[in-house]
Amino acid sequence: MGELINLNKRRKRAERERKADIAVANRARFGRSKAERDLVEQRTMRETRLLDQHRIDGEDTP
Repeated sequence: MGELINLNKRRKRAERERKADIAVANRARFGRSKAERDLVEQRTMRETRLLDQHRIDGEDTP
């Protein structure tokens, strides 16, 4: 005789696995947390300020 399985448990496990696959895809797609995005933005702003401080007037003015 074959192995007995509980169909509800199998269905729920399949659903969890499907959601886990979607979560992995979303993490790869969207990637960074808000803290990481804020850190990169702060670094970029700091670099821009430092470059602007060293700018000679009239040379690189848009």
